[in-house]
Amino acid sequence: MTLKKTALKTYFLTGLLVLVPLAITLWLLGLVIGTLDQTLTLLPEAWRPERLLGFYLPGVGAVLTLGFILLVGVFTQNFIGQTLIHWWEGLLRHIPVVGPLYASVKQVSDTLLSSNGNAFRKTLLIEYPRKGMYTMAFLTGIPGGDIVNHLKGEYASVYVPTTPNPTSGFFLIVPRADVVELDMTVDAALKYIVSMGVVAPPARPLTKPTL
Repeated sequence: MTLKKTALKTYFLTGLLVLVPLAITLWLLGLVIGTLDQTLTLLPEAWRPERLLGFYLPGVGAVLTLGFILLVGVFTQNFIGQTLIHWWEGLLRHIPVVGPLYASVKQVSDTLLSSNGNAFRKTLLIEYPRKGMYTMAFLTGIPGGDIVNHLKGEYASVYVPTTPNPTSGFFLIVPRADVVELDMTVDAALKYIVSMGVVAPPARPLTKPTL
């Protein structure tokens, strides 16, 4: 009887290990698709797919949104598109409140999404929240503005994500001497953080990377 209970428990846990990741993945996928499908509300009601097809088809909004982003990217690669973008951005910058907000958001997005630069492309190890305790962080750049006038030596700007939600965290300015660059991709680091240390990346030969 005890062996049967142990076997049932093993089968049950095995089933959970298979179904829980699948369920969470499908839930997140459904959340993303549902959010992108909300863009269909921007279309006139007569143009919406459910009106044309006669039924609701999930994912149409996601496909149209991704297609629109791709078309904008293709369009802005030529001279006419870049000229229109510069004209549009110049117009926005002259609008109070909107101009500074747009400029700030664009600067951040250009820094994070650009193929150049090191923002969020290097995984770091720092002592935080106190000496003797370590956490993972991502390099975002170097301090700027009036901050550099109050710092002695070289410092690095880092982002410390929280677990299991890495979209929230802390921005810290850390001495470069206290920063250890890890031979670990950002994707592997994010998996490690989200899993709360359960999904550890494979060990690599020790190297001495520099910032």
